[in-house]
Amino acid sequence: MSLNSLASIENWPVPTAAAGVVRTDGTVPGTHGPVGHRFPLASVTKPLAAYAVLVAYEEGAVELDEPAGPEGATVRHLLAHTSGLAFDEHRVTAPPGERRLYSNAGFEVLAEHVAKATEMPFAEYARQAVLEPLGMTSTSLEGSPAKDGVSSVSDLLRFAAELQAPRLLDPRTVAEATLTVQYAGTKGVLPGYGHQNPNDWGLGFEIRDSKSPHWTGGSSSPRTFGHFGQAGTFLWVDPDAGVACVALTDRAFGPWAIEAWPAFTDAVLAELRG
Repeated sequence: MSLNSLASIENWPVPTAAAGVVRTDGTVPGTHGPVGHRFPLASVTKPLAAYAVLVAYEEGAVELDEPAGPEGATVRHLLAHTSGLAFDEHRVTAPPGERRLYSNAGFEVLAEHVAKATEMPFAEYARQAVLEPLGMTSTSLEGSPAKDGVSSVSDLLRFAAELQAPRLLDPRTVAEATLTVQYAGTKGVLPGYGHQNPNDWGLGFEIRDSKSPHWTGGSSSPRTFGHFGQAGTFLWVDPDAGVACVALTDRAFGPWAIEAWPAFTDAVLAELRG
């Protein structure tokens, strides 16, 4: 099944691409390409890892505001990229809560914290807590919980459906993670798009708000949330439109994506709105 707008991925300058959309009620109005193909996710790994952390929170294994990572930082700081840790180094570059420093290292510290609390390797905890219950059999979080995940469009549509109508978590927890800006007014760099002031994030999910330029569409609502990855991958949820979209490719993010993705998103939203 396919929407006409999804077929435009055929024109992307990538070897392989697949995409799909899912509505709030769980129906899938369209997919295109090899939706079962397993793609490296790069940073689209982070929302999956964050969801596992939130399950650990609801299970009582961790608290969002307990100490974790650098001195003065918490689980919440790590999820919101405000712990002060550098991008790819376990080095502190700012006090917690002061700047939005996008950090792979922060997610690695976070996973170690959860693994210690649950007495289970993080990838296995994520499998049992999130992937298996959602039927995401093509997905793995082995390696870095910041960037080494592998998944398919079919699996990520299951995850996107969960984000819109949660079954594994209390909807209030998901709203806190995806719709509530953490440390409001914090500025920082959005990778690939430069300085943003403010650079709004939830707990493991980027919140669009009024950012410009941005990888979503000009018609995307400010409440749109999600993540993109340097592997040429993205997942967004637009709660005002009642739909989520996943697109996975095997070409690294670059100028081609900056040009193609917003137009693609606008076309998908326009077609779905009729």
